[in-house]
Amino acid sequence: MEMAKTMSEKPVTSPSAESLAEAARAAQGKGLPPVHLWNPEFSGDMDMRIARDGTWYHEGGTINRFALARLFSTILKREGDKYYLVTPMEKVGITVDDAPFVAVGFDAEGEGPAQMLVFDTNMEDRVLAGENNPIRVERDPETGEPSPYVMVRDGLEALIDRKTFYRLIDLGAIKGDWFGLWSDGAFFPVIPASEVQD
Repeated sequence: MEMAKTMSEKPVTSPSAESLAEAARAAQGKGLPPVHLWNPEFSGDMDMRIARDGTWYHEGGTINRFALARLFSTILKREGDKYYLVTPMEKVGITVDDAPFVAVGFDAEGEGPAQMLVFDTNMEDRVLAGENNPIRVERDPETGEPSPYVMVRDGLEALIDRKTFYRLIDLGAIKGDWFGLWSDGAFFPVIPASEVQD
């Protein structure tokens, strides 16, 4: 019985980038598609990669059309350490070298706990850092080099680029044993206060 069912099923084929883009366009409304509500069966992996600098690649070539990369970014979903492009009918695995977005700038208003840091990503997202969109800093255990991130949405982070991070550090403050950043009433530790040079 089970064998007959298996034999009658169609072979699994991975969707193409074109079919995913078409489905993503169809799902576009006024806001982002509700990917958190979509749970189709896994359709296989696709040769698509987001590099650490935010560049999108498909089958080894760069996706040069920003509108297409932006479209794909709206149907990104993270489950554990894996990333997928999802539509109501398809779910394909892609490779993300670090974070799927890059924070390329920010606007700041206010000071101290009243400070608001609003980040811009390479995919034209704008996000207010705060309790729901925290900033975190990983440090290389050998070099101490920081890798700062801000949450964009639903487990998807943006790597904060170097120039933006240096600008942020100018707005840092000390709270207890930590030097860090305030945004929307939340404090985000960056480095121990003891490591801050006068």
